[in-house]
Amino acid sequence: MEEVPLKKKIEIELEVDTSTKHHSISNKYQWVIDLAVAVDAWRIFPRIFLTTYIYLLYKSCVWFMSLPDPNTQQAGLISVIVGAGAAWFGLYTGSKPKMQDKDTKK
Repeated sequence: MEEVPLKKKIEIELEVDTSTKHHSISNKYQWVIDLAVAVDAWRIFPRIFLTTYIYLLYKSCVWFMSLPDPNTQQAGLISVIVGAGAAWFGLYTGSKPKMQDKDTKK
């Protein structure tokens, strides 16, 4: 007589705790992690880049308006700078800090 192998389907429900546990051993680089979280939350670099762009846009527009007879290359330069500003602004307003993304997914 031939043995027939048994086949069974098993359903397993598993719950995993992914929360951060604070251990008694302190991390000597915790201040770096806290600084990175603060920089991300305050969005320091995007604000610096946007402020720099606004300053350069202002200076280039003042330069362009002071030209007695601007040519098409100079007008094209200003057009590219203004177009880049629209892209910068769209990226800045369309993004949010990573910590805020985690909070909204809960």
